Amino acid sequence: MDAITRYEIHEGWAHAGMVAAGGLVFVSYCVGRTTGTTTEQVHGALDTLEARLATIGLSLTHVVQVDALFADIWEIPAMEAVFRERFTAGYPARKSIQTAFAHEGLRFQLDAVAHRGVAAP
Repeated sequence: MDAITRYEIHEGWAHAGMVAAGGLVFVSYCVGRTTGTTTEQVHGALDTLEARLATIGLSLTHVVQVDALFADIWEIPAMEAVFRERFTAGYPARKSIQTAFAHEGLRFQLDAVAHRGVAAP
């Protein structure tokens, strides 16, 4: 049986920012800046995701699923344009959700699942 490894542990929040289990890596709470346009915030969230995955030897090519959270669900086209630019090895499965964020100015956040196996061509 594969071990479960937790990264970015925050005891105060009772939270692990990334959890690796069974060849998958679950990454929560990817946010860039809490200012700027939705497009800028999507880029920022992907920058954060990319940097966090890099700490364990992975990249955006390993991402297989994304949960996209929006302050305004009608901004999905902004995310889609950024995803077309950034996910050059293939798109992840995704779902989009509208939510009220606790941080003022936050328009976009994502959670992701990456696969440690061979990246798609």
